[in-house]
Amino acid sequence: MTILATNLGFPRIGSHRELKTATEAYWAGKSPADELLKTAASLRARHWVVQQKAGIDHIPSNDFSLYDQVLDTIAMLGAVPQRFGHTGGDVSLDLYFAMARGRQDAPAMEMTKWFDTNYHYIVPELTADTPFALSTAKAVYEFKEAQYLGITTRPVLIGPVTFLTLAKMRDGSDRWALLPKIIPIYRQVLKALGEAGAEWVQMDEPILVSDLDAATKDAFSDAYGELTGGPQILLATYFGAVGDNLQTLAALPVAGVHVDLVRAPGQLTQVAKALPKERILSLGVINGRNIWKAGLTDGERLIEEARKLHGDKLFVGPSCSLQHAPVDLDTETRLDPELRGWLAFATQKLGEISALANAANGRRDNDYFRENAQAVGSRVTSKRIHDPAVQQRLAAVTPDMAERRTPFKDRIALQQSLLKLPLLPTTSIGSLPQTKEIRELRARFKKGGLDQAAYEKALEDKTAQAMRWQDEIGIDVPVHGEYERNDMVEYFGEQLKGFVFTERAWVQSYGSRCVKPPIIFGDVSRPEAMTVRWWRMAQKYTGRPVKGMLTGPVTILQWSFVRDDQSRSETCRQIALAIRDEVVDLEKAGVKIIQIDEAALREGLPIRKPEWKAYLDWAVECFRLAASGVAPATQIHTHMCYSEFNDIIAAVAAMDADVISIETSRSAMELLDAFASFEYPNDIGPGVYDIHSPRVPTQGEMEHLLDKALEVLSPQQLWVNPDCGLKTRGWKEVEPALVAMVAAAKAVRARLEKAEARPELV
Repeated sequence: MTILATNLGFPRIGSHRELKTATEAYWAGKSPADELLKTAASLRARHWVVQQKAGIDHIPSNDFSLYDQVLDTIAMLGAVPQRFGHTGGDVSLDLYFAMARGRQDAPAMEMTKWFDTNYHYIVPELTADTPFALSTAKAVYEFKEAQYLGITTRPVLIGPVTFLTLAKMRDGSDRWALLPKIIPIYRQVLKALGEAGAEWVQMDEPILVSDLDAATKDAFSDAYGELTGGPQILLATYFGAVGDNLQTLAALPVAGVHVDLVRAPGQLTQVAKALPKERILSLGVINGRNIWKAGLTDGERLIEEARKLHGDKLFVGPSCSLQHAPVDLDTETRLDPELRGWLAFATQKLGEISALANAANGRRDNDYFRENAQAVGSRVTSKRIHDPAVQQRLAAVTPDMAERRTPFKDRIALQQSLLKLPLLPTTSIGSLPQTKEIRELRARFKKGGLDQAAYEKALEDKTAQAMRWQDEIGIDVPVHGEYERNDMVEYFGEQLKGFVFTERAWVQSYGSRCVKPPIIFGDVSRPEAMTVRWWRMAQKYTGRPVKGMLTGPVTILQWSFVRDDQSRSETCRQIALAIRDEVVDLEKAGVKIIQIDEAALREGLPIRKPEWKAYLDWAVECFRLAASGVAPATQIHTHMCYSEFNDIIAAVAAMDADVISIETSRSAMELLDAFASFEYPNDIGPGVYDIHSPRVPTQGEMEHLLDKALEVLSPQQLWVNPDCGLKTRGWKEVEPALVAMVAAAKAVRARLEKAEARPELV
């Protein structure tokens, strides 16, 4: 039997972010739906042809999405939350986007991280009474679309068990009672795909690499027992080892199973032995989440081992969908030849997959393999990788360097006496809107059309305007707006040694939001101060304390493409020392409040709970190492967004930040329950304004959220802020929202002060 080259998914955004441009033009009313759909169809066609030319035998379809693949599944099942007023029938384009982004009469659905990636998915909202009905033929339509181009694809669906596991049961009912209601819809889709000519369908069930209870394991048996008889099913797992779920997986009546042999190469023997010999074993041997060239000889050895254990019924593919990798290395024109030779983006990874499959079938391209070995070997021996000074400094770190020696209760009293902030102080998270004008300024500067003095003068003018406006509306702790920053990670990476940057290595974070992660290729250090002069510039335009704004070491690590030749913890400690230097320099410059964002702390959690402690120990240590070089009077803030805190609240407390701000508006303050039950001692700023939606909340809505927060927090603990930075929003949304936020804080503050003065009148 021929061993086939396969792919699980391809980046949707386009090598020049064409999908982002078209989507945002549609949202802004600047182009019709037809233009957006035309762009989407063009991208799909291009991507299918690229994969076909690369030699991929099983090319995915329905991996493309206008926003998110879980939202696509919500639409397929007709599982539209009641507040959107859907009365049945097909889910329209506007309804689809309304669920993701909200509208004035209906807040957006929640978002959270897709397992341990920086990709965000829309969380399904279900109840015992949620009606289900097939409400989109997208999977069938896109299969036929590829068929028209002469390409037979393997449609991709989010599997029913992963879908229900990730859903939020709004009424606390049993999620598995809904399985018999959604399985008939999956059967309808599979039947339609089979009738259209699909021989295989890929069911993504990554939940199989997590800790599953008996009910979830039973759900797999129940679901897949009902899904036979149509196209052959390749059940795809990724992001880790199947582990103790292997018996459940092996018993399922599916035609093939995909496993991640990048994250978990050690599982091959057990999986191969457990699967029936007639079943296809799909080997994820190319890293779908990083940008380094694969060591192809290592892949060859895994394939040969699999062949000895399982025979020739094998596919060769990436560890997971390539949507987590940039599109095409050929769009990069400025990388030096040595470093470029170490890299492979999604398009190049297709070539690696095809080369391995060809080699397994006796058609080894020896020149290709020789060039690969030379490139991988040159990275190992390059003098650019290691810096003895960084390694010596890291070896000299002592435990007391990660400790703030004064307890929080004493620190906060000192800080309050110096800062003199009112009850319920208001602030924002960091960035202010990055307008088209600012983006154009940056582009002109990068292209040489604006000299540095003129560029910085323009940014100072914008900063001064922002500081005066924040004073006018009464923000207690203003931010400088971060106009000089292209991205919260890229900005710092550009000034740290050990990083390199690309022109077009974009990946999707959520919706139309794309990020361009820096590449950490060597030891990390900070040559000089990165933010001090921008803080000084802002502080001279206000008498209020301007926050110093930094990205934390764990978030810089998580949101970069990280070197894989040493442990992530060691790389993170190097970054922590670099950020520590910046924190100390900010304090020396006179900064009273320093925010160190750790938005990605939770997303770095290993998927398996037994592995959590080791990660949290070093992640918390890295934050504390970055934050603990200052005096007790300096107030340290941190920020985390879109995270469930219940199961890591002890680690969050161990960070010992004076103030933590978190996303809570979409969950209506539900996330605060963890802090309340834990009796979290430090100050908290729960978000009252959902910045991921264009919807502007009213003052009354924000007061309601603050009242809910005060049910579980003391007034002395509570700060008032948006959910996240405001970079992606426009001033027309931000101005009324922040004015309403300040007004809400003042109104609740007045009520609290009145109650304290004369409780009998309240």
